[in-house]
This record gives sequence, structure tokens and C-alpha cells, in this order.
Amino acid sequence: MAKPLVAIVGRPNVGKSTFFNKVVGKKISIVENFPGVTRDRLYADAEWCGRYFTLVDTGGLELKSTDEMWRHIQKQAEIAIETADVIILFTDAKTGLNASDEDVAMKLRKSGKPVVLAVNKLDNYDPEKLYEFYNLGLGEPFGISAEHGSGIGDLLDEVVTLIDGFGEKEEDDSIKLAVVGKPNAGKSSLCNKLLGFDRTIVSDIAGTTRDAIDTQFIYKEQKFTLIDTAGIRKKKSVEEDLEYYSVLRALGAIRRADVCIMMIDANEGITEQDVKICGYIHEQGKPSIVVMNKWDLVEKDTNTINIFNNDLKEQLKFMDYVLPIYVSAKTGLRTDKILDLAIRVLENANRRISTGQLNDLVLDCVRANEPPSVNGKRLKIKYVTQLGTTPPSFLFFVNESALMHFSYKRYLENNLRKAYDFSGTPIKLMVREREEDE
Repeated sequence: MAKPLVAIVGRPNVGKSTFFNKVVGKKISIVENFPGVTRDRLYADAEWCGRYFTLVDTGGLELKSTDEMWRHIQKQAEIAIETADVIILFTDAKTGLNASDEDVAMKLRKSGKPVVLAVNKLDNYDPEKLYEFYNLGLGEPFGISAEHGSGIGDLLDEVVTLIDGFGEKEEDDSIKLAVVGKPNAGKSSLCNKLLGFDRTIVSDIAGTTRDAIDTQFIYKEQKFTLIDTAGIRKKKSVEEDLEYYSVLRALGAIRRADVCIMMIDANEGITEQDVKICGYIHEQGKPSIVVMNKWDLVEKDTNTINIFNNDLKEQLKFMDYVLPIYVSAKTGLRTDKILDLAIRVLENANRRISTGQLNDLVLDCVRANEPPSVNGKRLKIKYVTQLGTTPPSFLFFVNESALMHFSYKRYLENNLRKAYDFSGTPIKLMVREREEDE
């Protein structure tokens, strides 16, 4: 189930990024005392009172500016507004209400989305400084100081109230497949082949598919939702506003997918942009399949597929769990195997291992290869348990977390993958110190 999206919007330099960093608990967004720093939307998952949501930080809105950079920032913020479930409008208590605030508030009222009004930089709480913000027509303003953290709790309480029950209105038990990749990699052709009819326009002109298009179908009594997306270009290649929207929607499709089908043009080979898209899929913790398309156009001998497999391993070192399949969306070669592969990688991403089996496996790993000592101290793994799935996440309790070297963590992950089928999905290994008497 996708987490609700909470977008932070407002004019420049009102403290949106400071609030974003405070809520997500780490410095993700750059904070500087001049406008225009946050140009791209930034996402981070957050939690408040047991309610999980995704926070979206946007650039400052200057609706009447004709400057090209501000126009670019505005479009990103507009997409955040369009896709958000709740919006937080940030204003500034020190500068007071101004025309830009009123312009943004009018836009938000027209959106019909629930809005929480935050009046930031109220370091010394004075309710009289809030009165003028009632003129925005967005209800009660919440006075906060993002820098000092005061008032944030009450603001988040209101946000949680507005998103309460999100995702329960519509029951959708389908497996969501996002077909992503560079333009002209054959995504629409593959979707048409999987669906058995022409659902989307197919042509050799890059950028034909402008929006993420969802189509539901049933395969082997399992419901699927196929999401055909626009090709993802490098940022400097994105010139048209319409295409810019398409790229952002494609990235959004990855976030809401259960399985990502990454399309690569085998005739062209793996490019830098392919690697970047795979990196985004990996960062989102999504199970995935790499589909090498246009295999019918590749000149082959007995060693060709081994060369391609080795190239994948080299280019996608961070994603060495990936399952490749070599197809031709045009001729239908092996496309019938993709859905079975998607079911498999999703099952792997949902795999649970009992605590007893995990600890027996780790004990065998330690006996076979003891952790190296650091400054006379040796890592002791006391206990391991699985925290969750999609991706499978494991927590190791140790005597001292600093002693868990990345190479030994890698060794443990490799052995987990040898013992259990986690192909096609990332897995997370986390470490926490545990006292002897716990």
C-alpha cells in the first residue's frame, strides 16, 4: 500500500527545507538563507504517532515570475500539489502575509486538496502574529519554529488527522508493474504484448507516451496493474514542459510499483542513464526485472548472452541480485515469461525466515569465517531477526556496531542469498548494539 503524500509548498525562503529535515530526522534537503536552493522535489518517508507518510519538499513558488528557473521550480511544485494527499502551506511570521502567499493560497483552494497552514519563524510565540494569516481562507494557522522545533507536533497532529484512513477507501489487491526505462526502449510495445492488444500508442518517436497509463488485467487468476510510463531522459535532455511532467510521473510510478520492469535496449547496450534509473529503483527498495529488449536485432554467437550477463554484473554492481531476461517485444520472444518472473521476484521480496533458521545460518557463517578483530576487539553477533519484507529487512544485535565492517556485512548478505531465494529483490541488513544483560 502506497504511503500518503504530504507536500510542503510556499514562497521562497520561508523555511520549508528546515522543516523537512527536522521531520525526516536527517539532513536531506540543502538549507541556505537564499531562495532557489531546492529546485527538485525531494522525497523522504516520515512517521508521526505511528502514522507513516511520504514528505515532499518543493522549491519556492513564485507564480508571477517569468524567470526560466522559477518557471522550472514552479512546475515541480505544481506536480507535488497534483499528486499530494495533504498539502502544508508554509508562510513567514517575520515578513508577514504578502501577495505571493495569497497567490499560492488561491491556487491551493482551487486544487480542492486538504491544506494545513504553517506560519514559520515564530520563535517567540505571539498569537497576534497569526491573525492576518486567517485572511488566506485556509482555516486555523499553526504557529511554528522549524529551526527550534516548537509547534511542529501540533502541526503534524493535524496532518495525521487529515491523512487518517488514507488507502482504505479503495481495495486494490493487484500486483502493480511499472514498466520504466529510457525513451524508445520498447516499453509500450512490451505492454501491448503483455496485454494482448494495443492499449498505448507505439511508434519510433521518443516520448510518445506522455503519462503513466494504468491497465488492469488477470494472469493465472492473479490481478495485475500494468503501468506504462514515459521514457526517463537525462535532465539536460528534458526541454519540453510536457516531457518534464512525464519524467516525474515515471519516477512516481516506480515509487508506487510492487515490481519494476526495467527496459534496456540490448542493441544499444547498457548506458549511463540506464544505470541511474536502476539506481533509483534500488534506492526505493523495489524488486525488479531487467528486460533486455530488441534481442532479435543483436548479432549473436554462443558466447553473446554471457558477455551481456557479465556486462550487467559490472555495470550494476550495486544491484547484483537482478534477474535479466532477453526478449523481443516486437516478435514476442520470451515475453510470455516476464509475468511469471514478476510473480517470483515479488514472492522473494515478501519472503519471511523464522528467527531460529536465521540464527542457525548466522552461527554457521561465523564458524566458517570469524569476523576480523579491530583494535583488539572482535564483533560478536548475539541475535538476528527479520523486521519486515518488501524489501526483506534483517536486524543484527551485536556487541559494538562499529565493528561490523561493510565487507563482513556483505559476506552475511551473500550467505543469506545462497540459503534463500532473494533473487530480484534488494535486502537490508541493519545493526544495533545490545548490552550483555539485555
